[in-house]
Amino acid sequence: MKTKKRISKLFATSIMAVASVASSYGQSNLGSACGCTTPVASRPSVLLSSLTGFTVVTGANGGELTAGAVLTCANNYIIDQKIYIPAGQTLTINPGTVLKGRIAPLVSGAPDPTKAAALIIERGGKIMAEGSADCQIVFTAEADNLDGTFPIANKGQWGGVLLLGKATNNLLMAGNGPFVVGGTSGKLAAADGLGVIEGFATSIPQDRYGVCTAASGSTGAGGATPPAGELFSQVFDDNDNSGVMKYVSIRHAGAILSVGAEINGLTLGSVGRGTTIEHIEIVSCADDNIEFFGGTVNVKYITTLFGNDDMFDWDLGWSGKAQFLFGMKTDNTASVDSDNGFEADSDDKKIIGASNTTLRRSTPLIYNVTLLGNEKSTLLTGTAGDNSSLAAINAKELTGGEIYNSVFANFKNGLNLVQALGTRTGSSEAYHNWSSTLGNGTQILKVKCNTFVNCTTPLSVDNSTAAIVSADNTQFTTTDLNVIVAGNTLPGFDYSFAVNNTTNVFSAKNDPVPNPALTVAGCPVAPADGFFRVANYRGAFSSIAGENWLSDWSYSKVLGATKGLISCPTDLDKDGDTDVDDFQIFAPAFNTSCN
Repeated sequence: MKTKKRISKLFATSIMAVASVASSYGQSNLGSACGCTTPVASRPSVLLSSLTGFTVVTGANGGELTAGAVLTCANNYIIDQKIYIPAGQTLTINPGTVLKGRIAPLVSGAPDPTKAAALIIERGGKIMAEGSADCQIVFTAEADNLDGTFPIANKGQWGGVLLLGKATNNLLMAGNGPFVVGGTSGKLAAADGLGVIEGFATSIPQDRYGVCTAASGSTGAGGATPPAGELFSQVFDDNDNSGVMKYVSIRHAGAILSVGAEINGLTLGSVGRGTTIEHIEIVSCADDNIEFFGGTVNVKYITTLFGNDDMFDWDLGWSGKAQFLFGMKTDNTASVDSDNGFEADSDDKKIIGASNTTLRRSTPLIYNVTLLGNEKSTLLTGTAGDNSSLAAINAKELTGGEIYNSVFANFKNGLNLVQALGTRTGSSEAYHNWSSTLGNGTQILKVKCNTFVNCTTPLSVDNSTAAIVSADNTQFTTTDLNVIVAGNTLPGFDYSFAVNNTTNVFSAKNDPVPNPALTVAGCPVAPADGFFRVANYRGAFSSIAGENWLSDWSYSKVLGATKGLISCPTDLDKDGDTDVDDFQIFAPAFNTSCN
């Protein structure tokens, strides 16, 4: 009995050690694996506005770091206002570094959204934020002490991270401009090809993306002269390079300026394919987790957790690639704003009138996604101007694109296709781009070889089944090889979870890895083209042990939110926990040789 107690105590000690290691990677000892010896709580705070070369930009509620900057894990850096990195300058952020966004000053007891703090990489500027699998870079709220207790319910505490580039978008002044300072119309164009980031209350050059493609004197540019700081007849650069972001976690961002005008966790405006965006995590964002405003940028290994609004939102002609995307909605409560998994647009419903048959469409190529909804069936009151659906994929506003070999679970609608054109005429809406029988013949929208689990309406048109014809159902399941699974019955897979949003304690965890792996027989597989990785399964994660790409740095690991994702040598029964059951497996083998 004495020996048994000693072994049990030893086992308990090892459990605490494992928990401590997991926490240290993502929280208080961030950076310890890459030489950052000072705990986060003991690092001095430095205002980004105090760095050398900071110059105020009139009207921007912030300023530029005109000499760039190098940030290290010796300090915690406070994003105290809008901080811009101008053309020709680089912001380098070393692994293990923490940046904290300051909540805006209060007006009548609430934060003033026009003064939301954010980091903006201007056109021609660069961010070099290259963390590693065990030494990430974290952006979070100033109030987050990084011990894992800052409630995941805290959203919109600061603005977010914005990259602005010169790659292609489809903006036209006709119908999509002019941009109005502080306006809520959603019009984004400052000129043909030139946009202003949604949610900003200025029209200064630092807030713009794309280039002015209008010819000299064109009324499409708002008159005989281009906007201040711009030149006529510029050419997009689809290989534009805004830098590198790898192993970066962005938490508690997404300040909302007004309904339909918000800052996202990560905003990508006309960002080019020369930019590297990989292993990014967005946690507890108040608006879209990631939004693409045109551009050609590719993204891989992206996680979104507990956010409001859409997990991934694209519009204005985004034509990049994406692979290995994972998302979990926040819990299903009446107060939660919870929109789509994918919100897929081409023109963001601003270009009106004709069918715009020559308009550049959004045509991303996407493989291997797992998105978990919360089965929410009613939109949050007061957000209708922004939230229009509760779908895994809400395909609308002329979008094209291809989505293959993915798993979508627990959304009200699976694939929702917009058919009604409103004030537009013609047959270029998402439904017409998808349908092989009643469409426009282009089939530039393909949703094939995906598995839809517990989606009340797996296929809908205009958020209803009333307009669906038998040929639509045949195409969806038989032709396009999409699979419908009723309830939580997919082997090895569990979309359900339960969390206290204040204490961050999970009383139940999901498991997003189907086992055995779901077949891709007869389906296209991601090509080995230098970006995509060949993956012969549906969903974001392989069922083969050791091949999961979520590493110890992820906040999901820190919170213990999800089973089956992280290779854990002490979790012998593979249930997502190290507990007495694992000890019972290990005990009979204790003191045996491994040779």
